[in-house]
Amino acid sequence: MTGTQLRTAAFFDLDRTLIGGSATFTVAVQARNAGLISVRRLLRGAVIASVFQVVGAGDGASDKIRQRVLQSVAGTRQSDLQALNEKVLPRLLERIRPEAQQQLDRHQNFSRDTFIISAAPQEIVGPLAEALGMTGGIGTRGAVADGRYTGELESSFCYGPVKRSVVDELAATHGYDLQRCFAYSDSISDLPMLEAVGFPVAVNPDFKLGRHSRNMKWPVIKFQSRTKETVRVCAASFGKLMRYFRSSFGRSQQRQQNLSKLYRFFNYRVLQVGRAV
Repeated sequence: MTGTQLRTAAFFDLDRTLIGGSATFTVAVQARNAGLISVRRLLRGAVIASVFQVVGAGDGASDKIRQRVLQSVAGTRQSDLQALNEKVLPRLLERIRPEAQQQLDRHQNFSRDTFIISAAPQEIVGPLAEALGMTGGIGTRGAVADGRYTGELESSFCYGPVKRSVVDELAATHGYDLQRCFAYSDSISDLPMLEAVGFPVAVNPDFKLGRHSRNMKWPVIKFQSRTKETVRVCAASFGKLMRYFRSSFGRSQQRQQNLSKLYRFFNYRVLQVGRAV
């Protein structure tokens, strides 16, 4: 683009950045309500994914979570999952952080392209970006055969270094000057994406990203009121979910003990997160 100014963009992570909590968890609950997945699948997939979003996890744990979430939708018709957006999108839009919306509006007012880049399913990320008036959304794509999810990935899991590759591809396609672009995230796992741009911003960062941001003198913004509200809502929702699991799984003593341990662990971790923000 010789002789003309290169375009710019802003790239947003989704979970705990644009919204409070986990988008995947919201979808899983609606899938359960629609009878698309069983309670056991919801427990094994969405709850673990939700804990990951609140507590965090390393690359090894994220691989296991990814496999469990993929397996939870194996055999489901893609059209059925897409139809959930009628209920999912309004719930996600309600959870857009006001401060994040302000940042998004500011970039759009400067005529910057805006994107969501997330590990969440493309079936969520794309429509949500469109509903927010953004340029696009790139998420994880599950493989589909004969209209049903196979339980495998169509392409790479949109996480860690893959997000950096997505940013590089968008820059090459649209002609963005990455040194004049912005990226927002809460997690150290998104460090490759943050390092790809000239203006990285840490949003309610986890411990490692917070420390790295201070060392690099990156801007750090805290959305405290909505984050604490999200923690409280997440804990309350998990309590309701556990009561539902108890009624669905029966009353055996061992099962009750295991669910009680999971409930206590989750609440303990949620309280730790609440004190940290």
